[in-house]
Amino acid sequence: MILTVRDMTRTEQVLNLARERGVLRPRDLEKRSIPRVYLQVLYDRGELLRPGRGLYTLPADQWTEHHTLAEVCARIPDGVICLLSALRFHDLTTQDPTRVWVAISPWKHRPRIDHPAVRIVRFSGKALAEGVESHTVEGVSAQIYNPAKTVADCFKYRNKIGLDVALKALRDTWKKRRCTMDELWRYAGICRVANVMRPYLESLL
Repeated sequence: MILTVRDMTRTEQVLNLARERGVLRPRDLEKRSIPRVYLQVLYDRGELLRPGRGLYTLPADQWTEHHTLAEVCARIPDGVICLLSALRFHDLTTQDPTRVWVAISPWKHRPRIDHPAVRIVRFSGKALAEGVESHTVEGVSAQIYNPAKTVADCFKYRNKIGLDVALKALRDTWKKRRCTMDELWRYAGICRVANVMRPYLESLL
């Protein structure tokens, strides 16, 4: 395809949009009256990658540290980033999870995602709805549990992620003043781990 000056302007607009949003979908171009064909042109030229159907991103050397999280949020918009992935986002662990942990309703179908790797957990009621913060990651809307709720979730799932991980998350969250004691008790109650967390919370006082 031979690009005209107008085409070159359009491709630069698409690349700028990719830099702004992180993950592009065809409808993002339609809102700006840019034909979808420019996504294919840039993909063929190696200037955009296609990690999944209908998703386009910049090459890996231009990603941020939360790129895989942005990809998952774009593909599971009603999910909530939780547990190890929420800890990493809030800088409350040095671990880099090999999977993106996502909480969804028990009544939702399991998302079909080959890449990035995801770990789906099922939350319901207040355990699903409470403590959710809205963030923007590489231009993608991301729902992520706040630090106090994440700590309570870690204790609830201590058999899967390890009690040592939950304890470190609690200590780091408290040391960095990312929440109050009232918040920790509140979410411990919502997640039904108040008795489990009690001795560790009391040791902080």
